[in-house]
Amino acid sequence: MAEARVVASQRKSKEKPLSPATGTETLNFKVTTAFKKEFKGYAVSQGMTMVDLLKDGFELSKRKRKQ
Repeated sequence: MAEARVVASQRKSKEKPLSPATGTETLNFKVTTAFKKEFKGYAVSQGMTMVDLLKDGFELSKRKRKQ
């Protein structure tokens, strides 16, 4: 029943539904072409996805700002 309310509320707000398997959402923001190329290149060179690099960077930033 609660699941039906979530789906109904998402339809009303015209949001895409969450992926049921992972509970993920799309995060959209603009960056320069040069930044994207550098970010993607660095992720590849480290053997990680761009999402994993973003998550790692976010965690590092939170730790740094806590000090």
